Amino acid sequence: MTEAPAPLSATQPRSLMGAAALRLLGGWGARVGLAWIGLLVLTAVFAPVVASSHPFVWKTDGGVSSPWLRHLTLTDAVLLLSFAVAAVLLLCRRIPLGRRIAAWAFLTGALTAAAATGSAVELWRDRATGGVPLVFLMVCVLLAVVAGLMLLIAWSSSAGGRGKSVVAVACVLLAGGLLAAPIDPPSSVVYSTYREATAAGEVDWQLLAPLAYSPGDYQRDAMSATGLDARLQKPSLAHPLGTDESGADVFSRMIHATRIALAIGLIATGIAVAIGIVVGGLMGYFAGVVDLLGMRLVEVFSAIPVIFLLIMIVAFYGRNLYLMMVILGATGWVGYATFIRAEFLKLRKMDYVQAAHACGAPLWSILFRHMLPNGVTPVLVLASFGIASAILTESTLSFLGLGLVEEPSWGQLLNQARRAGGQWGLTLFPGLAIFLTVFAYNLVGEAMRDALDPKGGA
Repeated sequence: MTEAPAPLSATQPRSLMGAAALRLLGGWGARVGLAWIGLLVLTAVFAPVVASSHPFVWKTDGGVSSPWLRHLTLTDAVLLLSFAVAAVLLLCRRIPLGRRIAAWAFLTGALTAAAATGSAVELWRDRATGGVPLVFLMVCVLLAVVAGLMLLIAWSSSAGGRGKSVVAVACVLLAGGLLAAPIDPPSSVVYSTYREATAAGEVDWQLLAPLAYSPGDYQRDAMSATGLDARLQKPSLAHPLGTDESGADVFSRMIHATRIALAIGLIATGIAVAIGIVVGGLMGYFAGVVDLLGMRLVEVFSAIPVIFLLIMIVAFYGRNLYLMMVILGATGWVGYATFIRAEFLKLRKMDYVQAAHACGAPLWSILFRHMLPNGVTPVLVLASFGIASAILTESTLSFLGLGLVEEPSWGQLLNQARRAGGQWGLTLFPGLAIFLTVFAYNLVGEAMRDALDPKGGA
C-alpha cells in the first residue's frame, strides 16, 4: 500500500520573510511591543469616537442632527476610511497576504494624496490674501508626492492586472469622494453650547461619546454653571486623569495626542527611509564618483544639529507639525543611506543582478525589484528605532515650549506639569506614555534584528 502524500504546507518551505515573521512573533518582547503599538493605532484612529464633546446624534427643536459629523475633519475621515479598508481586506482570506497589504497601501496612499491635495488647494486659496507662507504649501505638495510614491510601490507588487485594475477603480472612487465630500468643519467651536442646551431642557435625547470632552474643550462655562474652577482638577469619575491648566480633560488630550506621536514617527521616518534608499541605492550600485559625492553629502547632513535646526524653523515659520515631519525626514536619512549603500555594494556583483543587467532590465527594476528586497533588512530594523527617535524629538520640543499649541501632545502636557505641582496626572501619564511607546518600538526593533539575522535559528 502506498503512503498518502504529505500535506502541501508540510512540503513547501516557508519564505525568508515568512520564517522571519514567525521568529519575530515567537518572542515575548515583540508581542508586547506590537500589542502596545496596535493599541496606539486603534486609539489614534478612533480618538474622535472615544473622546468628543460633540454628540453623535441629538434631537432638539430643530430636529435630529449629528454635530459630530458636522465637525469631522479631513484627517478623521482619512484614518477611519483607511481602517475600514484594512478591515475589509482582512476578511478577504482567499487573497494572498502580500496582495492585501499592497492593496491597502495603494488605497491609503490615494486617500492621503487626496487629503494633501485638498489641503494644498485650500492653502493656495488662502495664499491669495497673503496669510499663508509658501513653505506650508510646499510641505503639502511634498506630502502628496510621498503618497504618490506609496501608490507606485503598491502598483509594482506581484498582484495581477485584474486585481490592480479593481484596486485602481476603488482608489479613484475613494479619493474622488474624499475630495468632493463637503468636509468643512467650522474654524471656531463653542463646546459649552451642548451643555447649555442640555441644562436648558432643549435636548430631547442625545448619544454622547464615552468620554464627553474634546481635547480643545476648556470648560469655560464650568465656573458659571457649578461655581467650580475646571483648571488643574485631580483625577475623578468625570475626568479620569484630571484636567490641565486650561481646564481641558487630560485623558482626552492623551488620547488625541497619540495621533501626533504616531504621525510624526511614521511620516518622518517614512520620508527619511525613502530618501535614504534612493541615495544609498545609487551610491552602492554605481560606486565610483557617485559614491564619492554621495558620501560627502552624507557627511554634510550628519553634521546638522537637528534640534537646533527645528528651533530655528519654529522661530521663523511658526509651529507646524507637517514642517517638523519634513525637517526630521530630510535630516534623518543618513543612517538608512549608509546601510543600503553597504548592502548594494555587496549585491551588485551577485549573479542574479548581473543576469538582470544582461537581460536589459531597466535601472529602476534592478535597484528596487531585484536588489532592494534582499538588502532592506537592516533598514527595517533601523526604521523602528528611527520612529522612537522622532517621537522623542517632538516630545522634547513640546516640553521646551516650542511644539504645537492647539494640537495636544504628550510633551506639551509634561511642560504644563512643571507649573502644576498639585496635578500629578500631568507628570505620570504623559511620561509613562512616552516611555512605553519608545520602549515598545525598541523591543520590536531588537526582535526584528534577531529575526532577520541569517545566522539565527529557523
